[in-house]
Amino acid sequence: MELALDLTPGIAVADVVLSEIDVDRDGSISVAEARAYSDRVLSAIALDVDGIPLRVELVESSFPTFDNVRKGEGTTRIQAAASMPRLSDGLHHLRYRNAYRADIGVYLANALVPASDRVIVAAQRRDIYQRDLVIDYQLSGQPAPTARRGLSVGVAGALILFANLWWRTRTRRRRTCDEPS
Repeated sequence: MELALDLTPGIAVADVVLSEIDVDRDGSISVAEARAYSDRVLSAIALDVDGIPLRVELVESSFPTFDNVRKGEGTTRIQAAASMPRLSDGLHHLRYRNAYRADIGVYLANALVPASDRVIVAAQRRDIYQRDLVIDYQLSGQPAPTARRGLSVGVAGALILFANLWWRTRTRRRRTCDEPS
């Protein structure tokens, strides 16, 4: 099972996110810092199939320049994978939970087109914040003769740090509270 995350900080939270990544404050992202940040993001994600927890492992990541992040254009891409248990034909459920930076993040989570015609996505259910996604899928036929058995559905999570909207709302509230009655 593949997991693709695109994380795009908004302008108002760019420096907060960059300080989380660039822990030595040298203005660049080292290989160790990139790995540590990717691991933190992935540690906040839980996957399970039919209630069986899956171990998520980093495959690769790429990071934008500091300037692009500060302009609200920089997207960090994290690719991960989880080994699937051998599953019988029939209906199964994949649950994706994302607890990363709920204080500043909004999400969009979807199942991608299955890599195998053995998999049919039957339904997708999300909570209002799209931090919890359940994908109901049907398996049929013989398992594919590759290392990626079972569900070959990618789950995409996009973290869009809603800086401008949050900042505008907060600024309006402050103005309303500061106005004399």
